[in-house]
Parts: sequence; structure tokens; C-alpha cells
Amino acid sequence: MAKVRILPARVANQIAAGEVVERPAAVVKELVENALDAGATRIEVEFAHGGRALMRVEDNGSGMEREDALLAIERHATSKISEAADLDRLATLGFRGEALPSIASVSRFTLQTAPADGPGTEVVVNGGRLVHVRDHGRPRGTRIEVTQLFNSVPARRKFLKADATEAAHIVAAVRLHALAAPHCGFTLIEDGRVIFRSPTCAELADRVAEIFGRQLADTLMPIDAREGGLHLHGLIARPGTPGRATRHETITFVNRRPVESRTLAYGLIESYHEVLPKGRHPAAFVFLDLDPAAVDVNVHPAKREVRFRSEAQVRSFVIRSVLALLRAEAPGVGPVTEITLPPVTSALPAPTHPAPLPKSFSPLQPPRSLILTASSPLLANSSPPRPPLPTPGSSAWRFLALAHSVYALFETPSGLLLLDRRAAQERIVFEDLADQFSAGAVVTQRLLLPAVLEVDPIASALLRDRIGFLLTHGFELAEFGRHTFRLEGVPAVLEPVDAEACLRDLLDSFRDGRSPEHQPDVAREQLARLAAARAVRLPAQVSAEDMRRLITRLFTCRAPHTSPAGRPTQVELSQGELARRFGRA
Repeated sequence: MAKVRILPARVANQIAAGEVVERPAAVVKELVENALDAGATRIEVEFAHGGRALMRVEDNGSGMEREDALLAIERHATSKISEAADLDRLATLGFRGEALPSIASVSRFTLQTAPADGPGTEVVVNGGRLVHVRDHGRPRGTRIEVTQLFNSVPARRKFLKADATEAAHIVAAVRLHALAAPHCGFTLIEDGRVIFRSPTCAELADRVAEIFGRQLADTLMPIDAREGGLHLHGLIARPGTPGRATRHETITFVNRRPVESRTLAYGLIESYHEVLPKGRHPAAFVFLDLDPAAVDVNVHPAKREVRFRSEAQVRSFVIRSVLALLRAEAPGVGPVTEITLPPVTSALPAPTHPAPLPKSFSPLQPPRSLILTASSPLLANSSPPRPPLPTPGSSAWRFLALAHSVYALFETPSGLLLLDRRAAQERIVFEDLADQFSAGAVVTQRLLLPAVLEVDPIASALLRDRIGFLLTHGFELAEFGRHTFRLEGVPAVLEPVDAEACLRDLLDSFRDGRSPEHQPDVAREQLARLAAARAVRLPAQVSAEDMRRLITRLFTCRAPHTSPAGRPTQVELSQGELARRFGRA
């Protein structure tokens, strides 16, 4: 008996759905792409319970006749390509013909469609089985309704996240396509509530303002550069605009397709390296147009990634173009000819990890009487007590000088110690806040002039859900309109000028899951870390007494040897090490 067999079409479609339909947002993405390919100028997206219960995408595009509607639910049926060579000149978002049959195989799927000059058709499929085909009266366009997602494959349903998480992914997917097609009006409805509506926009800046708020849109400047068949255009952050903690507002498109491109991401990050601190990301909405034959959009099952024929050419063009504009706006930015192009594999910054301590590092420890009990879960990584050594800051320690305005040099009984002032102060502020959070006694300072924050729909929902957490941790925040909030108070350790930036960084950590709602201890630790990084101010002039107080205060901390980010706060060179290095050992 033969062991090799041809899979039934229904099973093959369900397997294909594993690549195409990762989660509800993937369904919405595919359906919106089809609507845009059909020439729609109006798209309405509705979903319920994170997409599990309902997803509906309706458009006023070209629609389909009955024959095409039936063919559309057959695997690999497409009107976009007819031969392999067409892949080199793709001008559409969809092309494989896998989306509709894959979706229909794992849900109850209803397709209602009508062309401009013909009768409408309704096709219903349940779990890959055709239920009925019949005439349906409707205006030109297409309406697709997907319910009971993954009911026919319950194992897949178990891997879905919470409704709020899946909803956030759907909103993000619609937002990306709304940015890619400002000529099309979009409406997004969640659980019966309109959360986003944007009419047709003449300019990209208007669509950015609709989605992300006028505050962000006003910090952007247009870019338009051409070279050798490449066209870079869109909006990028002006020099002097504070960067973002994440890349959520660094959005890239290739031939109007929203993509994740290491090449474009690196080009933008590298271009801003002289105007943004390391680890910060520019707000940018950039479009790269080029010959479709010079880019492969078929390298990822969900079409999220692309590969350029000449990665180096694209990177270099993006860096030169952005640097030229930044230099014109801020003459202090370095010359555009000085460009280093590392391999694509190292284009994006690596995640932050605690830095290893140098081999010459010799930990110092205050008397045991100064060590506080690490009872808070925030401080689970605290160092264990060590034998007492001479008290830091005592007369046996002598402050010598500042180096590069950041490092303080001390002579100690055992050698020389170099203190990172910023890392030390971050550790002190972090533990002060941790103590306040644990005691439920956060000191809040009211702002003389409240700050008004305009945010995108996802951020708005996150802030509404976590207002209670923020109120008990030093922030006074209230809704002030559609996707707008008024910040009236902040933890007292923060300077008022840093209040809004710290809250936006915290919002990014909510979005990334670094401050999970169901783990308040982790969320408190992240808030303390962000606030500590923002709170530090390094005066240019210091006295020996100032430095003695700083290092004495540092060594009353529970984990004095590292900053909250894991960097060393001090490095010691012992007398033996100094003697060895000078050949006197």
C-alpha cells in the first residue's frame, strides 16, 4: 500500500492557514490588502473580542462577479499574476491567492460582493466546506465577514493571546495600511465602538495627525530624495525632537507596502546617531519606491519582510538622504560623506543586557550596619552582603578630579576608584522610588502648567486601562478628549520638563509588554528604572564634599555596584594592579 498520498484540499488549506493566518490581525491585514488592490476609496473594519468572535472588512472597490467569487476561495486562485516573471513586477499588495481559502478553512466565512454593473453574490464557507452560493443585493464592492476563528482547529485557538493583545495587533495592522493609503478613508470599530475614523487625506501629514495626533505630526518634516531609480519620501523627525524608547513610530514602506526592513531601519537609526542619544529612535514615516524587480516581497509567508537586490545601495541612499536633510535643518550634524555601512545582520541595535564587570573591578562594601534589607521584589537582583571595608566617603577616601564631566576619580586606601556619576545617581533614585512604591507613599509634585498628551488609539486604550496604576505611582493623569490626556502631576524625582517624555517611555513599555498589567511588581520596577534615567542631572562643577556625599549615599543602596540597567557604577584599580601595569610589581 502506498505511503505517499495527496492531501485533501481542505487539509492543505488548513496547513497553509498556519502560515497566512497567524492571528486575527493577519486576517484583517489580508482582507484590507485585497480591498486596496480592488481600488477601494473607503474601507470599514469591525471586530469583536480581539477578532475571535467577529472580523468584518467592507469596501467600495471593484467587487466580483459570481464566477470570480467562487474561484477566489480556491487555493492559488489570483488575478494579480499569471506567470513567475510577474513576481518581478508586482504592483499589488496581495498576489499568492492563499489568503481567502486559508481563512475560510479555519472559520465561518461569508463573502458578499458585487461588480459595478452586475448582480451581487453571497458565498458562505464553514471550516473549509461550502455551505451555499446565492444571489445577494448590495452596492458595488465587497464585504467579508469572518466568525468563529479557529473553531475547526481548536489547537490553534489555544495559542491566541488575551483579547486586548489581539485587538492591539488588529489596530496596528489597520493603522499601517491607513498610513500607506491616505487616499482611502478608513473606519475601525471595536466591540461596536468607533475607535478610529479618518476620511480621505490629501497629505500624509494629515493621516499621521489623524492616527498619532497633531502633536507628533507637528514635530515632523517632509523628505523627498531621488537617486538612481530610488525615491525616498515621507516624514521624519526634526533635529532636536526627543527620540522614542521603541521603534513603534519608526514606520517604513516599500512600494506602498508596510514592511519590517532591517536595511531601512538601520539607515534611519544611523542617520540620527548625532542628534539622538544611543538607544533612542526617531519618529519617521518613510516610503521607498523603486523598481519592483529590485526588491523581493516573497521572502516571508505573511509578506512582512522584503529583500533588496542591492542592500548596500539602499542603505547608503537612505543615510545620505536623511543626513543631508538633517544637516540642512541643523548645520551641526556631521558631513554626509562619512558613512559606515556594517553588514545587514547587525543593522538593528542588540537588546540591552547587563554589562559584565571588568576583571579589575574590586567591589567595595559599606559596613554591614548600612546594608538595608532587600524585602521588595523589585530588588531581587540585589548583591549579597560582603565583609565590611573602609566606609566610602570617609577621610580615607580623597576625591581627586572629574574626568569628561561624568567620571569622578577617588584615591582610596587600596588604590584608585573611578565612579560613573550618572550610573550612581540612577541607582540611588531607583532605590528611593522602589522604597516609595513598596510603602505606597509616592511623593507627587503638581505641574504648574499641565501637559497635554495626544496619543494614538492603542496608546489611548493602554492609558485608560492603567490610569489606576499611574495614579498610585505618582502620576496625576485624566482623559481630556478623544485620545488626549492631561498630565497634572508626576513623581517628585522628575523634573517637570521630563514629565511627558517619561510617561511616553512608560507607555512604550506597556505596549511592549515590559510592564505587564498582571505583574505589578515588574511594572513598578520598569517605572522606577525609567524615572531614574530621566531624573539624573549632572552639574558641571562639583566639590569634594559633593562627591563624598554621593559615594556615601551610593553605598547605602542595596545593590551599589550596578546601575538599574546593569552597568557598573564604579571600577577600581588596586595598588597591586597599578604597580603591575607600571612594571613595578
